[in-house]
Amino acid sequence: MANGKTYGLTFPFRDSFDGKYLDLTDTSDEEIRSDLIHLLLTRKGSRYFLPDFGSRIYEYIFEPLDGPTFSEIESEIREAVDAYIPNLIINKISITPAEEDEQGFEQVNRDPNLDSRVYRVPGQEEIPYTAVVRIDYTITDSTFNTRDFIILNI
Repeated sequence: MANGKTYGLTFPFRDSFDGKYLDLTDTSDEEIRSDLIHLLLTRKGSRYFLPDFGSRIYEYIFEPLDGPTFSEIESEIREAVDAYIPNLIINKISITPAEEDEQGFEQVNRDPNLDSRVYRVPGQEEIPYTAVVRIDYTITDSTFNTRDFIILNI
């Protein structure tokens, strides 16, 4: 914890090991990453009083893995981020089928216990994922811009 200051809850929720009920983010970068994952993994229409919050990523799980589907996923992500996280600039969104991911996609540690930037759609742990979405972004809320990425296995 940086000087006792925390920013919010981590997402996905995790148990805290230092006396709190849930784990908290220690930096603003971790908070924005948690906000981005929370936004993308929340079904649009599932929040009371915020029916437009979230994305429709779940609707694309069983769609054909082709260019039109990938462009719809990308536009869905960009629209959600533009509406709810204005200090985040998406640099690049790469969407690849899982088969190509095993051979040619940039190798990143795929174990979610070792890398906090890799996520699976909740409830799909037993089912092999069908596509990998990598989102490279820049955070512009301070004097210095911070670049990071997340990987969603859907």
